[in-house]
Amino acid sequence: MAEKAQQVTDASAADGTTDDVADRPATFREVFGVAEYRYLFASAILSWIGDYFARVAVAYLIFSDTGSVLLSAAGFAVSFLPWVAGGPILAALAERYPYRRVMILCDVARTALIALMAVPGVPLPALLLLLLAASVLTPPFQAARSALLAQVLTGDRYVVGLSLQNIAGQTAQVAGYAVGGVITAVDARVALLLNAASFAASALLLRYGVRPRPAAATATARASLLRETADGARVVFGHRVMRPIALVAFSMVAIVIVPEGLAVAWAADLGGGSRAAGLLMAALPVGSAVGAVVIGRMMTPERRIRLIRLFLLAGPLLLVPALLSPPLAAVFLMMLGAGIAGTVIVPLNGLFVQVLPSAFRARAFGLMQGGMQITHAVAVLAAGALAEAFSVATVVGIWSLCGLALMTVAVTRWPSKEVIDTEVARAAELNRPAPASG
Repeated sequence: MAEKAQQVTDASAADGTTDDVADRPATFREVFGVAEYRYLFASAILSWIGDYFARVAVAYLIFSDTGSVLLSAAGFAVSFLPWVAGGPILAALAERYPYRRVMILCDVARTALIALMAVPGVPLPALLLLLLAASVLTPPFQAARSALLAQVLTGDRYVVGLSLQNIAGQTAQVAGYAVGGVITAVDARVALLLNAASFAASALLLRYGVRPRPAAATATARASLLRETADGARVVFGHRVMRPIALVAFSMVAIVIVPEGLAVAWAADLGGGSRAAGLLMAALPVGSAVGAVVIGRMMTPERRIRLIRLFLLAGPLLLVPALLSPPLAAVFLMMLGAGIAGTVIVPLNGLFVQVLPSAFRARAFGLMQGGMQITHAVAVLAAGALAEAFSVATVVGIWSLCGLALMTVAVTRWPSKEVIDTEVARAAELNRPAPASG
């Protein structure tokens, strides 16, 4: 009886339905109290840091072999190519099999592929093909991890868990690039071996720290991957709450990423060098980490939802003063503020999960992640092209002004609280486990 009572308590804590936590944000301690989340969190950090090691190493190896900045940049961009070429379709694979199994198999395969890249004397074309093959495994892995996280953490613990991953992700980016650069300066292939080791460690953590669960899609419900991907898109864009969430998430990424993408050129326009560029490039990640703490830990669930519209407007509004050609310190503060506003993605993600049918989680997350990656790339490329004809400050200012107009329209058409509550209740009923027969 004691064991059964503990299971009930654990289940109640996991879904965030206890009365004493319903009106306050979950704590970091409560989130880390979920054992499976600790393993998922550690797995994610290892993979992220290893990935940043590899990106620095690949760019260095290509540049040292060819002396071409363009080819070096292309090697860096290869890891994003699968998202652009067919991320949502690849992510649909994760729905066909248990999420944990998908993640472990992807990690094992990436361990082998990255280890092969570290073999001395690998030709450049083979290096790029191995990197591309490893990158193809990222969409199904990420989609499976996002869907599994929504099973491991429910209620407000999910939102706070996302905030923790946001903070860890930004920290891993800064540390990964910095330490990866130091390691690469000694031996780039050591950085690649460390990346392979990070995937192997991640697979072990998932194998022994996360319990098995059945696949979301049964064999009888399967169709072609294209059909399944299209079904996922229809679920998201045919829904009166998920559709606006997707559109504002894509738009927010397109707005706040532009100053970071143009940071080097903007620093040069301001008369600064590499240090100034580094300062500006750090502003968004730092702002994002601060915002994750503020939104995830210091706001109640209800307040987060209420403030979504304010954050959507604040992101572009804080960057509009670029039209006044501000000095470096002001630009840093503008980008810092935009980074904080950009963490509106966290409560948007939490709301998205609440209204999403569980059978479509991996496909829906894959669609969202792919859309944000594509939007990211298109926005930076378009802004970079405009910066060839105009000053960076002018481009950022006008881009943000257009973004503000777009967000104003989105905010005026944002679903009402009644609509959101109705769809949350509908999804909760749809996702309720069927009663056991017999």
